[in-house]
Amino acid sequence: MKPEAGSLRRQRQVVVVLVFLWVSVAGSHPRRYSVVEEMESGSFVANVANDWDLEARELSARVGRIVLDNNKEYLQLNQETGDLFLKEKLDREELCMGPTEPCVLSFQILLENPLQFLQFELQVQDINDHSPVFLDTEMLLKILESTTPGTSFLLETAQDLDVGRNGLQNYTVNPNSHFHAEIRESREGRKYPELVLDKALDREEKSEVILILTALDGGSPPRSGTALVRVLVMDINDNAPIFAQPRYEVQIPENSPIGSLLVTVSARDLDTGNNGEITYTLFQSSESIRKTFQINPSTGDLRLGSHLDYETIQDYTVRIQATDGGGLSEECTVFVQVTDLNDNPPELIMSSLINPIPENSPDSVVAIFKIRDPDSGDNGKMLCFIQDYLPFVLKPVKNFYTLLTEGALDRENRSEYNITITVTDLGSPRLKIEYNITVMISDMNDNPPVFSQAAYTLYLRENNSPALHIGNVSANDRDSGTNAKVTYSLQPPEPGDLPLFSYISINSDNGHLYALRSLDYEATQTFQFTVRAVDGGSPSLSSQVLVQVVVLDENDNSPFVLYPLQNGTTSCNDLVPRTAEPGYLVTKVVAVDGDSGQNSWLSYQLLKATDPGLFTVWAHNGEVHTARLISDRDVIKQKLLVLVKDNGQPPLSTAATLNVLLVDGFSEPYVKLPDEPEDESQMVSLTLYLVISLASVSFLFLFSVILFIIVCLWRKKRGAIEHGNFATGGSFPGHLVNVSDSGLGGDEFKFLKPIIPNLSAHITQTTLEEDTPFPHSTGFS
Repeated sequence: MKPEAGSLRRQRQVVVVLVFLWVSVAGSHPRRYSVVEEMESGSFVANVANDWDLEARELSARVGRIVLDNNKEYLQLNQETGDLFLKEKLDREELCMGPTEPCVLSFQILLENPLQFLQFELQVQDINDHSPVFLDTEMLLKILESTTPGTSFLLETAQDLDVGRNGLQNYTVNPNSHFHAEIRESREGRKYPELVLDKALDREEKSEVILILTALDGGSPPRSGTALVRVLVMDINDNAPIFAQPRYEVQIPENSPIGSLLVTVSARDLDTGNNGEITYTLFQSSESIRKTFQINPSTGDLRLGSHLDYETIQDYTVRIQATDGGGLSEECTVFVQVTDLNDNPPELIMSSLINPIPENSPDSVVAIFKIRDPDSGDNGKMLCFIQDYLPFVLKPVKNFYTLLTEGALDRENRSEYNITITVTDLGSPRLKIEYNITVMISDMNDNPPVFSQAAYTLYLRENNSPALHIGNVSANDRDSGTNAKVTYSLQPPEPGDLPLFSYISINSDNGHLYALRSLDYEATQTFQFTVRAVDGGSPSLSSQVLVQVVVLDENDNSPFVLYPLQNGTTSCNDLVPRTAEPGYLVTKVVAVDGDSGQNSWLSYQLLKATDPGLFTVWAHNGEVHTARLISDRDVIKQKLLVLVKDNGQPPLSTAATLNVLLVDGFSEPYVKLPDEPEDESQMVSLTLYLVISLASVSFLFLFSVILFIIVCLWRKKRGAIEHGNFATGGSFPGHLVNVSDSGLGGDEFKFLKPIIPNLSAHITQTTLEEDTPFPHSTGFS
């Protein structure tokens, strides 16, 4: 070993001794508190700060914590007030097995910086929560009929887990003429019952007596347990068994296998026959002893019935009764001592581990831990150490150890250390454990947050729902731990700018941005703000980034008709001359849309018209043109319904109503006509006109037929008269002319000749007009 290393080790030993003496003095006077078992969790115990004259804030500043030997959390300490509470219900029978009184739970409060241990004891008081219980609910006694009154007989005891006044106090039997119960107390302080004979037994009169044995405790109210005692009256047996020795002592290792022979007890009886046959039983034994040991009733061999554990129970007292066939009995005691083996490795219980350690903090506490070994003697003695050549040192305080840094650490030289804590006992063979700790060296806060982008542009559609996530910003910090924890916030806007905090909010933990209310593209197309990222160091470092939000348009505005006005008043009339050619510009529907882009592109179409074929609407500019020539049959007032539709998805539309007047010329004064009936009234008028026209044509046709018949009859009659004249005057030669009648005959023929063809042509024209469809009929020329 090098001289420097030896000197350093001696210095450490001196420090260990001094600290050990200091802590021993500090912990030599423990404070004792008292609670009742089965108190509810959260019950107040005491204020440890007042008892040790400590300020309540010292417990929090010095990181006070409770340390129990069994590493369980029965108690809870409020570091702010110093109040001590129960963390869970306490069961005295579980904490202190057997009749241990008082039942004391030892614990310490560990204070760090500076290191100090405060010793405490908590006494758990018993309550009457267990009734006496007989392990054997039925007992059998064989008593000779010659037994004299006043003779007592031992009975099995009852078990009561409570102690003191709540423990077993009295035994009674039901009223009878032969026996009464008395209480006896053993050298160990255990109370057991005896049955005392009051009146001589007569087997011929009564061969069996049934008794009820009752065990009572001293609680308020008392609890009880019962067992049945059967007394068989036997013939005379005047010799009881006698053990070879009244007490046996046995040592057995704790790792002995089940079935191992501990001792063989022996008793003899001078009687013969059935009265001389001996039976061995465990007598007045607890449930634990009956599980742990077994006895052969014939041979008296006492064997191990279950595994032993020195750390749980170190010794047992076993009572064995030898009973002959006549019912006489005798007892002996076997004292079994369990010897310890090194079967438990050391344990390391970490109370505090501080990780990481700042690089510029020398002599910092890294860990506080406790070591223990439940074995005894050298098997329970321990050594604790770490590797050499590490900038750390162990300082022991009783069974506690503190791991400290030895000098300042340099993170740039080494960022982490792997420390192995080795604990070994001094048993044979030695047992050890190794506990590994990785100590990280933390960095100083020397790096500000850096955003992932130099600037952010986010897009948001208008009419958004409130609290909508629209994007996020992200910044990274090269530091670690708290120094690298980044929080985000919005920088207040300049005076007169957009009320930023009513539009946008940010999640301070992850940089997610949310729109607080619905935005309107027609009111706001874009706005910008500044986000600040701050790390968690002290002092903190920060950076900023500019975020621009662009509002995208939605198709949320229907087209608005500027001309003609659709404000509910009497609409204007557009004039169209009847002489207008096809394609004549009648008027133009003018509309606008508050949206932008394709959402504001408008198209026009003729939805409904008085005469759908008369007008047409240009889809792109809303111009209304005539589609054909205007006829005299077209009604004067034409009503058009034009649909204006945008190009959004889904499209929105608006209908515009136009009134067009057909006039003969613009020289006519414009007179505003009253509104015509709706479509159904117009259809009724057209039907009426059609019926009148049809009746007129039918009348003219009938008149033409009658006139044709009259003319035909007249011509026939005239021909008959002329034929009679020719017959009276005689016949003339074909080449001769009747001069006397030439004037009348020539003039009449000259007059009638043109009339007949005209009449024929007129009748033909009338027939043709009847065959022509109704809309083109105009009557006679």
